[in-house]
Amino acid sequence: MLSIIGTIVVGLIVGLIARAVKPGDDKLGWIMTIVLGIAGSLVAGYAGTAMGWYAPGTPAGWIASVLGAIVLLVIYGFIKKRA
Repeated sequence: MLSIIGTIVVGLIVGLIARAVKPGDDKLGWIMTIVLGIAGSLVAGYAGTAMGWYAPGTPAGWIASVLGAIVLLVIYGFIKKRA
């Protein structure tokens, strides 16, 4: 149970940082921010550890998580504009 809460908190932090860094007006709610932050963390964390770039829990993982969330924000923006 604690790991789920921890994942949500990390997702929120990563999502907020990604929204602050990415230029433009993202009209996302808290839930979508958390979801994109968690998804960015998972994708970047999996890709980085699979390629051997860093170990889980290192500062590079946080940076990769934010970058992954920014990429997902950009993709989400393109999809939302087309729909």
